[in-house]
Amino acid sequence: MNLNKQQKLDERYLRMARIWAENSYCKRRQVGALVVKDKRIISDGYNGTPSGFENVCEDNDVTKPYVLHAEANAITKLARSHNSSEGATLYITASPCIECAKLIIQSGIKRVIYSEQYRLDEGINLLKKAGIEVVFMPLNQNE
Repeated sequence: MNLNKQQKLDERYLRMARIWAENSYCKRRQVGALVVKDKRIISDGYNGTPSGFENVCEDNDVTKPYVLHAEANAITKLARSHNSSEGATLYITASPCIECAKLIIQSGIKRVIYSEQYRLDEGINLLKKAGIEVVFMPLNQNE
């Protein structure tokens, strides 16, 4: 696939991840993630509380410790399906933390495309060390 066509696909999936982030009940930051393989979305996720918990992510503007990150939600949802993330691409609105980077590596995802920098870069550094292609692709806010 030529680079321009791939870049357009990457931008579209990132915009879709941004829309998916709107499902999050978190007030401080809403993050969305899509796992795509062979041009098919095989999983999705957004940051929030585990199944069965109330949809409140913060106490006094501090994120509760059991809130799941968007990419962790997407990867664990895959674990309950019949799909494999081997060789897939993860589209995420914010760069992953180091804990989520470990999950990404173990899941077999080979590309990570993100549109916003997280304040820490250990996750990105770990992904690169593992040989995963990592692309920062900022989107305009009106896209």
